[in-house]
Amino acid sequence: MCGIIGIVGKEQVADRLVDGLRRMEYRGYDSAGVCTIDHGELIRRRAEGKLANLVTELARNPAPGLVGIAHTRWATHGAPTTNNAHPHATGEVALVHNGIIENFRPLREELIARGRTFESETDTEVVAHLVSEQVEAGLSPEDAVKVVLPRLRGAFALAIAFRSHPDILIGARLGSPLVVGYGEGEMFLGSDALALAPLTQRVSYLEEGDWVVISREGAQVFDVHNTPVKRAVVASGATAAAIEKGNYRHFMQKEIYEQPIVVAQTLRSYLRRYEQVVSLPQIDFDLASIRRVTIVACGTSYYAGMVAKYWFERFARLPVDIDVASEFRYRDPVLEPGGLALFISQSGETADTLAALRHCKAAGQTIAVVVNVPTSSMAREADLLLPTHAGPEIGVASTKAFTCQLAVLAALAVHLAVKRGLITHEEEAQIVDQLVETPAALNAALAHDEEIAAMAPLIAPARDVLYLGRGPDYPLALEGALKLKEISYIHAEGYASGEMKHGPIALIDEQVPVIVLAPSGPLFEKTVSNMQEVRARGGKIVLISDAEGLAEAGEGCLATIEMPKVHPLIAPLVYAVPVQLLAYHVAVAKGTDVDQPRNLAKSVTVE
Repeated sequence: MCGIIGIVGKEQVADRLVDGLRRMEYRGYDSAGVCTIDHGELIRRRAEGKLANLVTELARNPAPGLVGIAHTRWATHGAPTTNNAHPHATGEVALVHNGIIENFRPLREELIARGRTFESETDTEVVAHLVSEQVEAGLSPEDAVKVVLPRLRGAFALAIAFRSHPDILIGARLGSPLVVGYGEGEMFLGSDALALAPLTQRVSYLEEGDWVVISREGAQVFDVHNTPVKRAVVASGATAAAIEKGNYRHFMQKEIYEQPIVVAQTLRSYLRRYEQVVSLPQIDFDLASIRRVTIVACGTSYYAGMVAKYWFERFARLPVDIDVASEFRYRDPVLEPGGLALFISQSGETADTLAALRHCKAAGQTIAVVVNVPTSSMAREADLLLPTHAGPEIGVASTKAFTCQLAVLAALAVHLAVKRGLITHEEEAQIVDQLVETPAALNAALAHDEEIAAMAPLIAPARDVLYLGRGPDYPLALEGALKLKEISYIHAEGYASGEMKHGPIALIDEQVPVIVLAPSGPLFEKTVSNMQEVRARGGKIVLISDAEGLAEAGEGCLATIEMPKVHPLIAPLVYAVPVQLLAYHVAVAKGTDVDQPRNLAKSVTVE
């Protein structure tokens, strides 16, 4: 979601602030702004829309200063206008904010009653006024923050600048991540280490409830009780190269093509090739004692969890519940003793998922996390951390993070089956051999990119598109529909193939393309039968299958996409590629913003 960067520097900061914002464009945003301090004045520049508009504004009206904060905003409270853009400021204070202040309305009414004037519709501006009141009353910036933070309910990461104290910034976090960067005679704040990568590799991650004062001399961190604490300074590992497109037209295209490499990297950390076994990180509980698995995730990660449900139940014979994180806590789920709660997230900071994790932890569940950021909040709170190794994913529509999640979940399913005595070492070795073949199968799927691009103009004019699949291909149908919706803005829905005749078949006519995912195997004939029901009503079918499946059912289709013949366990990883490429090429044909689709954010840090 929103991006924050702050610099206490020894040279002009405006350009470096903008560069930091540019590195966070992948998060999704609809306005941007900076505020610097120069000669006792807060200098603020903001703009609607893309970062280029802010750059233009800064060219017209520069923002000099050695200290500053900057922000990209994804609108929650208030429309994406210049007045609602961050930083928000009073005469004394400017600040930027990620998250949401849930009690902003009574705070705003209280401030208005005391004569404060607001210029925006945002929840954030109340924090600026609350801090400013305390500073105007004579409190130091540190004491002002101590007074205000306990009054805020919700989730926030804050970076605050003070007109009368031009050599410090104060940051605070509760529910949204914030990173402190250590330079040479300079200090930094950022939403993540990637934002700070060109500035420093030495970072510390604030913990829940922490706040920090940074100056050129260093950082002083305080916990939620205002007690000074030390937070470890570590090497971030983030690099500038991580956000370079190279020769690719879009980040999404680059990340689709990275999948064979990153899936191989991920599997390498879970497979011991010589022994032909699956190996998990060291844990201090017995996986064989797990009685039930509860999977919680959002969006694409939820669909990865749906695939995992099939795997866990088929291979490990474990009962599995799965919920979207935004609904999980509110139905008051029954969590049995001895349960494993499994959370899946690319960022490890998704607010709904993190809240569900803490709910399960409080209920005594063992917590496992599949996450791409091993320093994230979820990772730090897990009993079992299962990192993916996808690297930074810049495109808002997830691709390589999804397939890496599937790789980890497949390994976990097999390991659970072994621990529960349900597969032999010989069977495990055979599955390991299949998993090892996954990168090659992904490369084979990518080889069909040009033919998928050629068929994209057949799909681009559609107003509605349906995706069908059975078994583990049903979540892939949902994921394919989501990808198309996200980046092409075509209405698309995914269905279990057998459910078509229970209502959705009413949508079928000659104008509706239907994408069918049907690898040959036990479910193939049933899926083809459902496909024929669509064909009989004039639906235009795109069949994605292997050579055997296409030979049997490909005749008469609008188009076909051939996938390699693979083991059912790895089929979801392989079949993710064509639905990603199809969505990508349709979006390109329609001329949409592939990497930063409208209204979407990469890491959703509000509930």
